[in-house]
Amino acid sequence: MIVNSVSRAMFSCISARDHHLMRRLNGWRPPRWVRLWMVLASRLGDGWLWWSIGILLLLFGGPRRFVAVGAAGLSAALSLGLFRRLKKIINRRRPCDLESCSWATLLPPDQFSFPSGHSMTAFSVAVPLSLYYPSLEIGLLFCAVSIAASRILLGMHFLSDVLVGSALGGVIGYMVYSIVS
Repeated sequence: MIVNSVSRAMFSCISARDHHLMRRLNGWRPPRWVRLWMVLASRLGDGWLWWSIGILLLLFGGPRRFVAVGAAGLSAALSLGLFRRLKKIINRRRPCDLESCSWATLLPPDQFSFPSGHSMTAFSVAVPLSLYYPSLEIGLLFCAVSIAASRILLGMHFLSDVLVGSALGGVIGYMVYSIVS
């Protein structure tokens, strides 16, 4: 009973902060380069970026390329299954369903917000590939962070959706890397 009350209060506090940030961002008109970067990052996060990187690594990734791309693919598949299940269980509405964004007009890929599938997938792929290819770490993590940030700025997700999705994706990616390596 007490745990349920505490968790409800915690969720209420997080939700209030999410809504406050959403309203502030919806009133912000970012510079054109930020708008272009966020739309591009979100679109690349639909899978284009990760498929392209996977193909390039299969062609030029050295002796561990099959293991690395396999680990990233398995991580992405696990993330996909988990975030789809969680979204159906939690049923959190998207920010763009509550208030429209002042400058973004993208349509959401599905009905529910929590957790961010784009963020979860981005980190579930970026983490194992970064561990196999440390020289690519900065670029991969920059891409993952850009995708995650784009989901908030485009009004697709709340901050907590993206933070939880990113954390779950990172944990999944690290666990798969640890098991496969």
